[in-house]
Parts: sequence; C-alpha cells; structure tokens
Amino acid sequence: MPNFCAAPNCTRKSTQSDLAFFRFPRDPERCRIWVENCRRADLEAKTSDQLNKHYRLCAKHFDPAMVCKTSPYRTVLKDTAIPTIFDLTSHLRNPHTRHRKRIKELTEEDIRKIKERRLASSIEQLVSKKDAAAEDGTSTNEDEPQLSTEEKEFREYLRSLFEVVVLLGKQSIPLIAEKANEAEHKSNNFQAFLDYRMNAGDEALKKRFESTAVNTEYLSATQQSQLLDICENTVREEMLMEVRESRFFSLVTGDLVEFSGEKHLPLFLRFVNQQNVLREEFLDFVVFDGDESALVERLEAQLTDRWGLSMEDCRGQAHKATGTSTTKMKAVAVLLMEKYPLALHMPCSHMALNIHLANSLPFPNVQVVMETLRRIGAFFRTPLSQDELEKAISSHYQKNEEKGTALKQVCGSGWTEQHNVFDVLLDLLPPLLLCMESILDNDDGKFADAVTADAYSITETLAEFEIIVTIVILKNVLTFTRAFGRNLQGETLDVFFAANSLTAVLHSLNEVNDNIDVYHEFWYEEAVSVASVMQIPEKVPRLFLRKQRAADVGEIQAESYFKEYVTVPVIRGIMQEVEDMFSENNLKALKCLSLVPAVMGQMKFNTTEENYADVYRNDLPNPDTLPAELHCWRIKWKHRGKEVRLPTTIHETLQLPDVKFFPNVNSFLKVLSTLPVLKLEDNKSDTASERLRAYLASMPAKQWNKSLAMLNVNTHVKHDLDVMVDKYCRLYPEDDPEAEAAAEAAAEEAAEEAAEEDVAMK
Repeated sequence: MPNFCAAPNCTRKSTQSDLAFFRFPRDPERCRIWVENCRRADLEAKTSDQLNKHYRLCAKHFDPAMVCKTSPYRTVLKDTAIPTIFDLTSHLRNPHTRHRKRIKELTEEDIRKIKERRLASSIEQLVSKKDAAAEDGTSTNEDEPQLSTEEKEFREYLRSLFEVVVLLGKQSIPLIAEKANEAEHKSNNFQAFLDYRMNAGDEALKKRFESTAVNTEYLSATQQSQLLDICENTVREEMLMEVRESRFFSLVTGDLVEFSGEKHLPLFLRFVNQQNVLREEFLDFVVFDGDESALVERLEAQLTDRWGLSMEDCRGQAHKATGTSTTKMKAVAVLLMEKYPLALHMPCSHMALNIHLANSLPFPNVQVVMETLRRIGAFFRTPLSQDELEKAISSHYQKNEEKGTALKQVCGSGWTEQHNVFDVLLDLLPPLLLCMESILDNDDGKFADAVTADAYSITETLAEFEIIVTIVILKNVLTFTRAFGRNLQGETLDVFFAANSLTAVLHSLNEVNDNIDVYHEFWYEEAVSVASVMQIPEKVPRLFLRKQRAADVGEIQAESYFKEYVTVPVIRGIMQEVEDMFSENNLKALKCLSLVPAVMGQMKFNTTEENYADVYRNDLPNPDTLPAELHCWRIKWKHRGKEVRLPTTIHETLQLPDVKFFPNVNSFLKVLSTLPVLKLEDNKSDTASERLRAYLASMPAKQWNKSLAMLNVNTHVKHDLDVMVDKYCRLYPEDDPEAEAAAEAAAEEAAEEAAEEDVAMK
C-alpha cells in the first residue's frame, strides 16, 4: 500500500513520485514538535507510537540540509530534523471543501510557547554543533532511520536473502539444479542455501521460517524474481552513476544469447571514469525481436528513459554480430548514425578486424565457413581432442617437421579468433580432416557419442569444394587488411599509423578488383590444389546445378561459377565494409590520437590536430582557445627535460597531474578513449565480454538467468546490501510487517475524508 503524507494541504503519496517519506519520531518530545508544526489538531491526541506506526511526512516539508541521501535508494533524516515547510493557506481558496487534515488555529499563548521552544531548540542545536566540532566526530547513528523491532528483524531477514542471491550470482550457481533424470524432483539451490544458513545459526531466517512445513518452498518464484531484480538494478545503478559522471560513452553489443526461447542482445557501455581509467561494463540484455527500427527504439528507450543517459553523448558504437544477425545490426548502426552522427560505427577492439569483415559478408557460403570456425574452436577446447589434432598434424607433416611444429604452436588456444585465422585454417585443413576421421572411428571408445556427432558434422562441411574455395578466397583477400587490423588492436602509435595507412589498403583492394580475372585464376588454382590433397572433387554446388536445370540454362564451368558467386562478391563486400567502418569522421577521430605525446614525438611535434578537431568541437569546454592550447601542449613536450619520458597511451597521458591545466586536451582525450576500436588499456583482468562468455560456458543453456549473469559479470562492482534492502522495502511495502496496519490507517483516514467531503457537498 502507498504512504500518504500527513501534512495539511499535501496530497503526495509514495506511488506518485520518488520522494522519501519519513515516520514520525518515537521520541515523545520530538514527535510533539512535529505534530505542533503540522498544525493537525486531530493528531494531538495520538501517542508517539501510534504516529510512528501509521503516519508519514514527505521530504518536501523538511529543510534540504536535514535530509541525507546516503545512496541512490536510501534517504534518511538527521536526528535533529524538524519539519518546517508547510502550506497552511491554500485551503482558504476553496472554503466550501472540508478536509480531514484540519489545520489548528493558534492562540496568542500557543504562538508565545512555540517561539520560546524554537529559541531553546536553536540554542541547543548551536551547543551541539560546537560540541561536535570540538570532538571532531559525528554520531554513529546520525543517518540511521528510527525503526521498530519488527522492522529491524524484517530488514535483517531481507539482508540474509540478498546475501544468498549475491553469492549465487558470484559463484555461477543456478537457482535450479537439473537432475540427470527429468522425472526426479529438481533441487532448488536457493532453498538449499537458506537451509544451510539457518543450520549455521542465521537467527533472522530461523525466526521467519521455523514454522514452515518440510518440503515447502520458503519463497515463491515471484519473490525470488523480485530479489533478483533488486540485486540486478542496484548493481547496474552503481555503474550508471559513474557513466553519468563521465558523460561521454560508447555503445558495444555482443553475440546473441537465448533465454527461454527468446533472443537477447548483450549491451556494454565504454566510458572513462572519474579516475581517468577506461572502463567497459556489461549493463543488460535487450530483447532482439522486431525489425531494425523497433530495435533502435528499444535501445534508445533503455539508455535514455530507463538509465537517464543521453544518446547525444554517445561517441561510438560497435556490434559483434555473427550469422544472420549481422545484416540487422548493420542496419541498426546506420539508423543510429542518422539520428546521432557522432555515434561513430567502428569495429570492436575485442574482435580481429579480419573476422569482423568476414562476419559482415551476408553470403551463405561465407557464413557457413564462419560458423564452422566457431564450432572448430569450441570442439578443440578439451585436451583430448587437442591431442588428437596434434597427432594428425604430425602425421600429415612428417616430411616437413618444421612446419608441423610451427602449426602445433599456432593452433593452440584461441587461434580461431586471430588475425591470420584463414591462413592457419588453410594449412590445417588436411590434418583437420584426418583428425576428424580418427575421432569418427573412435576405436578405443574414448570419445562420447556427442563428440563423434560433432566431428561428423564438421567433416561433412569441410569436405565441400565450395567451402575450400571460400576459405582460399577469404585468406587471399583479407591478406591486404591483416596488418592494418593488427595495428588497430595495437598501441596508440600503431593505431595512429593504421589510420594514415587506410588509403594504401583501399588502393590494394581496388587494384585486385580491377584485375579480378588474374587474381581469381591464381586463387582458384590454389583451391584446386588443396582439394586434390584432400581428395575432394572439383565441382559446382549441387543446389546451383539443380536451379540451372530447372531454368533450362546451359551448364556453367566451375571456375567461372566461383569467380562470379564467390570471388567478386567477397572482394567487393570487403571493400564496402572497410569504407563504411572507416568513414571520414572515423579517420579524423583516429588521427586526433596525435595528441598523445609519444605520437607527437614520432611525428617530430609537427602535428595538426586542430584540422580534425571540428568533429568534437562541441564536446570541448573552451573550443575557441583550442589552437593556443594545442600549441602550448606541443611546446611542453617538445622542450621537456631529457629525463622525462613521453607517455605512450591515452591512459598514461590522462594520469599526468598537469593535464588538468589543458582542459580541452583533457576532454579531447577522454572522448577519444571511449572509441570502441581502441583496446582497453591497463586492463589486468578479464573484460566484461570475456566474463559473460565464461558465465554462459559454465552451465547448460536451460539454467542461464539474466539477473544472475549480471551479478556474475559484475562481481567487481560494490554490492551494497543495505541499499538492496531499502529499495525492496520501498518497492514492495506490502511485505513490511507493519504495512498492513499502516495501510488500514491510511484507508480509514481517506474514507473519513471522503465521507466528510460528501457531507459538505450536500
């Protein structure tokens, strides 16, 4: 039930706003002063206990200095707080309406007593302030709300529940443990943890559940969901507070995750915090259904309406889409750029550029290759399958041991995510097929049926001539972007030079496109050679031949088919994606990395950042002074002492104590740092995307939970249990042990007021 304000002429209630409501104090003297200031004659006859239980005043009636907001969800009063702000006249404008909250008319004697009391109170407050200053300390319970015994017990009980929820999330423990036999009763991990805590002596839980029948659930699914939501929102709010303080951010999305048959998009934000450290945090899952426009609206609503951010402050976006979602996410990026031109669409630093470029191609044969790569990466994560692959490599390359040894070293963990993945895959194809065939034989029975089934599926895909041609074409085309992509994920100096080398990359790709006949001939011969080693016949895909026969069209030669349907689309698709990813504004932004002193030094301090700064002019505190400030910035580093080392990264530069004397440079670097194409500097721990991936890999898909995933990925974020308890009590007051009594009192008061108004109207 909502809380109603007891002040006269005040109609506020807790369901209409985020205002805090405060109980009348239990202390009789303070409670009498509150009632006196309210001028409610009907409250004078009630005891302080009754008033404390059933009546509240909203924060609007207190001096703001008396109200302490200790967290986003926790607001308390100082011990000496007295309500002093009241509307005692507005009812006079409508004299025919009678109010339940009657205002007491003060006599001269009442006024004299109030003045004396206020004078004494002022003197006491002045003395107490002096004593506090002399002791140089504050009261430990100054910000603590006055709670009844029942309320304290209820809050302790909630605190125990939240501790269990946080532990489940932190340790990747699902709420429900699936049994091997579906017919068996599913074990509730949450209930098991509550039992353990009660056995260990948790009095709050014992008191709550001691009379509960055996095998009865302590909490319903709805209550568990409420606890999870509170935990998730509290942790998220801690991070959002930092994002709001930093103002500028970039939007990063990950691979789709499916919960209960519905696809969701993981959402990350990248920003520079108040300590000038670049952070990338996981914030939520967004439902992926609907078309591109619907998804854009959903993203905007999430960021602005729910989280209080402004899309005008978004400075970059990156989408790690794979498979069929790639086309949709490209359209989403275009729509966002149309609305917010500074939300630059860039590759994500977590993904090699060549993999991003291949994923962006919407052709079925390319998507099959990329999906097979992901399956191969997952297949060889176990030592048993990895050992089998190494045996196959040794067998195939026994006449070239040097290459075999090099290939074993390269195809260790994570090779399917590297810049040279297609070069490695091409060298690995023959031994890869040998390995899969050996696993399929499974003579000694050491591989499970599921593993052999996966091996069969991968073998069937790799044995297609179309797939071999596609791998060869991807390998050769992406050779031209490999060094460029590696530099983009390198140090700041490497990224700067990569931005300046884009023209050469595009020139090379254009040269290939202009001479496509010559290049295709060489590449096709390479594909045929690899296929002959694997004993795979050269042929046009069966599906295409069947369509040709149905259309009564003459047969096409294999080489011509693969030129028209593989080589030409791939080269042109790669060229278009590179141009889209590195537009004029994107390049301007990356060329501004010359602000980093080490880049300046490499350029002999002959840099021209002001030529590109117009992109972010409105983000600077004093844009008119930028040219002069940049000149001073260059002079500072050009004439530094011999012992002074030039900072090599944005992070190092932002940590300099004197960067604050260059406000435009400082702001400029912070904005640049959020660009998703730049790697996370000084990142000693796993990234948020890696932690999310680890959570999803730690348990079956049926046991995934969005809220627990949020808690697991963000264990480094402060988990304030008191904030969670306060928010729960505010959102679900019906669970409060005293809520029923307060609700009855509020309802009775409202009913009386309504009845009196009806009488007055008659």
